Amino acid sequence: MLLIFGILIILACVLLGFFVLVQNPKGGGLSGSFGGFGNQVMGVRQTTDVLEKGTWILAALIAVLCMTSSMFIGKGTTVQQDKSVMERNATAPAPMQQQQPAPATLPNTQPAK
Repeated sequence: MLLIFGILIILACVLLGFFVLVQNPKGGGLSGSFGGFGNQVMGVRQTTDVLEKGTWILAALIAVLCMTSSMFIGKGTTVQQDKSVMERNATAPAPMQQQQPAPATLPNTQPAK
């Protein structure tokens, strides 16, 4: 399910980026390049309204998809395993550390000169 949400979010992000690049608040952006057909049929004002509404709708869609996808993430599986390991370590007695005996020192066995 997360894969579907991821694909939808990426698709909406690409479309949002396209909408943002196409519109220009001054009226001379890429919409002027594509404007031959759109300006004749819908007019300049309606084209910018559609692009602005599409931008807001896609931004809201991305926000909703991101918040909704968090509901499908597995809850507590790794945290539960970590807790059980920590509880096991807390209740188990600490292992005794063995002290190594100090090296035995031999008496001075060097021959006298």
